[in-house]
Amino acid sequence: MIEIPAKLIRNHGEKSAEWLAGLPGAVAEYVDRWQLTVDGEPLSGEASLILPVVRRDGRQAMLKLQPFNDESEGEALALRTWNRDDVVEVLEDDYATSTLLLERLEPRTLDDLPDHVDATRILAEFLARLSAVPAPPGIRRLEDVAGAMVDDAPGLIPLLSDPAERRLVRRFVAQVEELLPDSGDRLLHWDLHYYNVMAAQRQPWLVIDPKPLAGDPGFEVFPVLWNRWDDLVATGDLRRAIRDRFDLMLEVTGIDRDRALGWTAGRILQNVLWFTADGATRIELELAAVADALFS
Repeated sequence: MIEIPAKLIRNHGEKSAEWLAGLPGAVAEYVDRWQLTVDGEPLSGEASLILPVVRRDGRQAMLKLQPFNDESEGEALALRTWNRDDVVEVLEDDYATSTLLLERLEPRTLDDLPDHVDATRILAEFLARLSAVPAPPGIRRLEDVAGAMVDDAPGLIPLLSDPAERRLVRRFVAQVEELLPDSGDRLLHWDLHYYNVMAAQRQPWLVIDPKPLAGDPGFEVFPVLWNRWDDLVATGDLRRAIRDRFDLMLEVTGIDRDRALGWTAGRILQNVLWFTADGATRIELELAAVADALFS
């Protein structure tokens, strides 16, 4: 028996109650199937149960169980497509359930690196290498994800209470519509931020937890702009600090500025639509600050 972390229950108690209830049995199944020994207390990501285990050959690993959905189904394929020196290694996987057995990494992330500028440069170097790889067949497309955003926007934008915010979001919809015909074919991580780069033994850092897409690398710039937020605020000039991070990402990756701006508008739009669908009537402060820094 395992104790399911409270964070996972909070995040999935309503939408994935059946999956949560089946976790103890799923753990037992994969421990038996892959001949594992549980080696510690269960951990939790935002949407996954992660269990330290040891393989029969003595190698330490992490068993990752997560709901099967559009975000998780391509994870193993993406990790095996990228260069092994950049990403966590997949030791076993079950496509039908998105269950993975991964190499065990160190319990430190780029969020723990004291200098946020150094951490951002490392992220940008990863982005340059990962997004140079063509997406394999079967990975969902940014064109489809962005097209759905454009379709959903007319029904959700009127829920924003501020007319200026409604105008801003409509502007972002227009930018995404302009980019849609050429949405790209690179293998994207989608969620490349500081917590998703972990320390390792075989390399200083390795990328984890992709939500893979086939698309334009410009779509990948946004996550660094609203993570490690306290470091941005601490500079004393939030607007300048956001711009500096954006510029550093482009300097290291060589991503076209106009396309990075357009897809960053798309990422802000995506988050606004998510939050509005959940009942928000104003744009979240961090998103508004990023929008102000880059688009005003």
